[in-house]
Amino acid sequence: MTHYEFKPYNVGRWVVWSLFALILLVAPLVFKSGLSQTMLSQMGIAIIVCLSYNMLLGQGGMLSFGHAVYSGMGSFLAIHTLNLLSKGTLPIPVSLIPIVGGVSASLIAVVFGYVSTKKAGTTFAMITLGIGELIWASSLMFPEFFGGEGGVSGNRVAGPKPLSITFGPQIQLYYLIAVYTFVCTALMFAFTRTPLGRMLNAVRDNPERVEFVGYDTQKVRYLAFIISAFFAGIAGGLGALNFEIVTSEVVSGPRSGAYLLFTFLGGATFFFGPIIGGILMVLAFVLLSELTKAWLLYLGLVFLFMVMYAPGGFASLIMMNLRVAAFGRLRELYVGYLGLAVTAFLVLLGAAGMIEMVYHLKLNAALGPELTFLGVKLNAYSANSWFGCAFIMLTGLGLFELARRHFAHQWGEIQEFIEKEVKRREALA
Repeated sequence: MTHYEFKPYNVGRWVVWSLFALILLVAPLVFKSGLSQTMLSQMGIAIIVCLSYNMLLGQGGMLSFGHAVYSGMGSFLAIHTLNLLSKGTLPIPVSLIPIVGGVSASLIAVVFGYVSTKKAGTTFAMITLGIGELIWASSLMFPEFFGGEGGVSGNRVAGPKPLSITFGPQIQLYYLIAVYTFVCTALMFAFTRTPLGRMLNAVRDNPERVEFVGYDTQKVRYLAFIISAFFAGIAGGLGALNFEIVTSEVVSGPRSGAYLLFTFLGGATFFFGPIIGGILMVLAFVLLSELTKAWLLYLGLVFLFMVMYAPGGFASLIMMNLRVAAFGRLRELYVGYLGLAVTAFLVLLGAAGMIEMVYHLKLNAALGPELTFLGVKLNAYSANSWFGCAFIMLTGLGLFELARRHFAHQWGEIQEFIEKEVKRREALA
């Protein structure tokens, strides 16, 4: 006799995805300036590419140093397709050009991925680094395809215009990017629930056992590599439409490093971590770079801090605190978090003052020794300025260590309470 069992909908998941769609829909209506819409467009692209990178790093345990090859080649092939479209050679709408970038990148991954995934671990990372450097060097050797130092430009206002949508205004392009962002995010999340996605996790955690039960670990990594490249190529195609120019920088080593850095900062162990990482990447590249010339140094310091104190990234911090909140103990940590925030700000304030003085001496020496930092006059030649910044930094560092030790003790006690409570509930069940 057949028994049918009702499987209830996951209401929480429907709420989360509905909120995600709503945010994508209303964001440009809240942030109406041209800069905001441009940044929102870039955030959508960055979310797709960071999620595609995390398919390798977080889900498959594959540390790649050449992911920009696939997003970048997707950009180049998309911009060439756009130019053919402008000439009337290809009768396809502009909205499908990112798909061309995705398919092109996946075909390239069929070749390079087969070589890369033959090995795992450090060897895989070195192979991807070599391929990345090879493509970056080739971008300057073959100007017919890569456009040389000037790159390849295009015009996205071309081809058929259904419903009078030209994609000329930034708001129209944003909504195209938003649709791709939502669909690609949903598809990549769905991938994590497929047998291939589950097997990829198993290959990451215990490849020997996967081989023992009869699966080919290289084939699993290879298929995941191709799928990851497809989504990276879609992001590259969207980037080509957004900027209407593609240069050799899109396949460079620093671009691959940025994907790695911000995926890690967002949190590679959780699906939504790269979404946070993509948002942070745009904020750093657009806003932080405008505030200071030393923005890459600050970024490196933040990365170092996260590696030391929060290796799981921001997503891990969020989930750990949600777990504490679920057991009603989060309020006890408010004072500890405030102490950590204030002391960390003091450390950053003192260090930033010295960094800005060094950069002023190296880059703006002709303007004199004085500079203004956060409304305070500093003199790069004055011992008082250096002593004041160093004193603030060292004082903050000492106070931060005291606050950190107190917080670690408090955190440990709460975790012990949670473990005991979990065991008690299991015993009652």
